[in-house]
Amino acid sequence: MSANLQLSFYIKLQDSSSASEKLDLDGWKHVMRSVPQEETSEETSGDDSDSNLAATRELIEMWRLLGKAVPEHISEEQFKTLMEYPTKTSKRKYLKFLAIKERVKRTQKEKQEKQKQVREEEKRKAYENNSSEPRNTFLMKFWSRSEDTFFHWRAAQSMIFGHPLVFDMAYENYMSPREMENAVKQMMESEGINRKAMDPFHLHYCNLKTDGPYHKMFIKRYGEAWDKLFVTVTEKSHVEVFPQDQLVYLTADSPNIMKTFEHDKIYIIGSLVDKSIQKGISLAQAKRLNLATARLPLDQYLEWEEGAKNLTLDQMMAILTTLRDTGDWMKALQFVPKRKHSGFVDPALYSKHQFTIGKKMKMTDQGKACNQFAKNSFTRQIQRKWWED
Repeated sequence: MSANLQLSFYIKLQDSSSASEKLDLDGWKHVMRSVPQEETSEETSGDDSDSNLAATRELIEMWRLLGKAVPEHISEEQFKTLMEYPTKTSKRKYLKFLAIKERVKRTQKEKQEKQKQVREEEKRKAYENNSSEPRNTFLMKFWSRSEDTFFHWRAAQSMIFGHPLVFDMAYENYMSPREMENAVKQMMESEGINRKAMDPFHLHYCNLKTDGPYHKMFIKRYGEAWDKLFVTVTEKSHVEVFPQDQLVYLTADSPNIMKTFEHDKIYIIGSLVDKSIQKGISLAQAKRLNLATARLPLDQYLEWEEGAKNLTLDQMMAILTTLRDTGDWMKALQFVPKRKHSGFVDPALYSKHQFTIGKKMKMTDQGKACNQFAKNSFTRQIQRKWWED
């Protein structure tokens, strides 16, 4: 069919150029010879893709029969992602991840069904027993949709009056698809924490490329709610949106310790989930842009165990929100997972340390005052002696 179309198109071109001119046989032979080659290449590529799909499906079935971690149901999108992995080892790891995810969802669904049965049983017993009827109350029920409307209204106000908080989305090339999915999940939890805060931040998603991996994952998870989200999304860098001298990049590799929440600064959080913990990525990003950096005072307030001092994005959001509202590091660092530390440092040590520093400063000031008094008295003695002479 394609050969006939190309031949007719070629004849029309020859007719349009000159009606009296004869058909060029050499050109016609070239067209007819090129068509079978193109059809053969298309058929070959189609056969290769079909054979790869069939081989991957057979591999999945073989692993399932061998008892390896393989999900029972795989969507078309997940299958396309699986086909992008080059080695069998990476495919097996991705299938294991899908199997664990499927098992967690199944367990949660079973738990919810059990809880629903327990509630229905308690309700049935309450109606059967007159002494345990549900009590009436004069308080009106606060519906969840009213609560959501209230939170959305505060988030809308933060778009105008809120303190800016930047999420740097320029780490798409440093993450695997699984890590990016975890990052988007943490971003969604961070947005929820911020929306329910007393004074929400004005969130800025900078360096977010349209139709990029991050953008596609956000649309997949949020759906239609993505366009209604109270977040400023831009492809521009944060240095193009805000003054450079006000920006502070929060990174665990920074040599500078964050002492207080400075309300005249705009803090940046790198949207990076790195299971392999590649050190220095966010610090290099900040140095490349010549930005100030800071890290949380984890060693000063927590008895840290072994391990990296990297926190998730939602934990950082909870810490910054609490620190800005209260100014208390002890309350803010309660959101650090307890598995990473053995507890807070004894506050008495801090008070004693502060007392020692204050005492030294006081003694220094007293010494300076005494030296000044002695100098003045010696000057007065010299002047009086000179006057008497």
